[in-house]
Amino acid sequence: MRNILDFEKNISDLQKKITKLKESGSDKSSLIEVNEQIEQIKLKIDKKLSEIYKKLTPWHKLQVARHPNRPHFLDYIKILIPDFEPLSGDRLFREDPAIICGVGTFKNKSVMIIGNEKGNDTESRIKHNFGMAKPEGYRKALRIMKLAEKFSLPLITLIDTPGAYPGVGAEQRGQSEAIAKCIEVSLSLRIPTLSVIIGEGGSGGAIAIGTTNKILMLEHAIYSVISPEGCASILWKNAKHAEEAATAMKITAQDLQKLKIIDEIIPEPIGGAHRNPSQTIKNVGEAIKKSLNEIIDLDSQNLIDLRRRKYLMIANQSL
Repeated sequence: MRNILDFEKNISDLQKKITKLKESGSDKSSLIEVNEQIEQIKLKIDKKLSEIYKKLTPWHKLQVARHPNRPHFLDYIKILIPDFEPLSGDRLFREDPAIICGVGTFKNKSVMIIGNEKGNDTESRIKHNFGMAKPEGYRKALRIMKLAEKFSLPLITLIDTPGAYPGVGAEQRGQSEAIAKCIEVSLSLRIPTLSVIIGEGGSGGAIAIGTTNKILMLEHAIYSVISPEGCASILWKNAKHAEEAATAMKITAQDLQKLKIIDEIIPEPIGGAHRNPSQTIKNVGEAIKKSLNEIIDLDSQNLIDLRRRKYLMIANQSL
């Protein structure tokens, strides 16, 4: 059974009924009856999920965005870019597995791709540092951005990180400079760039690879300058106010589209991306194709001008 979120308790009870029914069926006639009952319960689950997910609060959306069963970067790559060839290392310090970069073919177009990988079990989460990159990760991303520009390849980024790694070693190696340099270079790239927030878009760690011509966002993903828990700890001196902070910070895709910070919301299956990863990946692929086609033929100066105007508008909104 999938990890059930706090606001999905009714769903959990119905799923337990399905499990009991599956265990009860024995002869052929009773099995047919059991299957019919199971189908009826599944319809009830879909209806309840649809009702619940239409009324999610920002705090609930944060929980959905962090769900461990959401598809991660490597899941998307496996389906959308099957010939993906990873490009490793920053050529300065070492490889950072929290950010994965490479080249491949998307819908018959050669592209460069950069993304955060969180991992899907204890071993892989530790290996990828829960998607929290260190300076070498951002310097690797910077190298790939420049490589994409050199070979005139569109750049796609998939964002899913709580934020940049805040450790002492990362700060000593110039974490803030590495992030700032990524943003600076992103603004002047002479190629089409597009980013998709597939889960958490946390802080400068997300913005470093998300300063693109187009920003797409999954329906229940979040994008914020700091985590609600971090915000609550600063403003209220108590992380218990995180739910209040999540609402005030406007972290949802719906809020951010109204503020014109993101360009498009990609729908998720009923009950969130974690309930139907394959459909989610398909939806993301279609949205990327559509948005990329809108900018693929623009000349380099136009791309730069559009990108800079976009972020100046966002900055002016906050003044």
